[in-house]
Amino acid sequence: MLSNTRQDKILSYLKQHVSATVKELAAALYVSDATIRRDLIEMQTLGLLKRSHGGAVLLEAADEISIFVRMTENAKEKELAAGKALRFIPSDFKTVFLDSSSTVLALAQRMNLTDKTVITNSLEALVQLSKMRGVNLIVPGGNISPTGNSIMGSWTNTLLSDFHFDLMLTSCAAVIGRGAYETSVDQREVKRTVFDRSDCRILICGHSKFDQPGSYLFKDLSSFDKVVFDRLSPEEQKRFEGLPMVY
Repeated sequence: MLSNTRQDKILSYLKQHVSATVKELAAALYVSDATIRRDLIEMQTLGLLKRSHGGAVLLEAADEISIFVRMTENAKEKELAAGKALRFIPSDFKTVFLDSSSTVLALAQRMNLTDKTVITNSLEALVQLSKMRGVNLIVPGGNISPTGNSIMGSWTNTLLSDFHFDLMLTSCAAVIGRGAYETSVDQREVKRTVFDRSDCRILICGHSKFDQPGSYLFKDLSSFDKVVFDRLSPEEQKRFEGLPMVY
């Protein structure tokens, strides 16, 4: 079993049981205790879990998976979705919000942001975009998520409520039915705060987000000015008929 697949199974097991011993995980995945220990060390480094004596515990917000994992997962679909979304970016925007998703970061790295004001709650976007010249980069204060890739919380929402955004670029954790969902209520609230203060809202995500777990409704897909996917099957095209879709 590939390590990425095995670690996905470990995370799924912990989501169901909250905690598990090395022996429990080894028996469930049919691998050795040593293999599980190596996986747990790597997954703790990535912010996916916390190792405990003899096993591991799911972090409170482990559904907010580390961006270092998300940047490598489904990389081709992220790049394809980002390339398609690039065509729909308004030419005259001055202020843009970027969420903490790896898909939006892939898009932002393709954009000309010279003389633009960029507000983001993504620490990885802060690192990457700070290398660009001529960008007015703003990061709101707040609480760092357990995975260390985003800033969230009531203070963040209060600071963001003082802005007006020409453009919002966002993704989501899951697409369920005809809605965009998040696995973290704090992440959902940040995005809703920005959504209500934005003139143009573009949702970008890969088809792998379809019917993934998501507890908190962000917005109906019909609320966005554009919804960009990397691709849609004929069945999925029928499912989203009438929505502002790009694929």
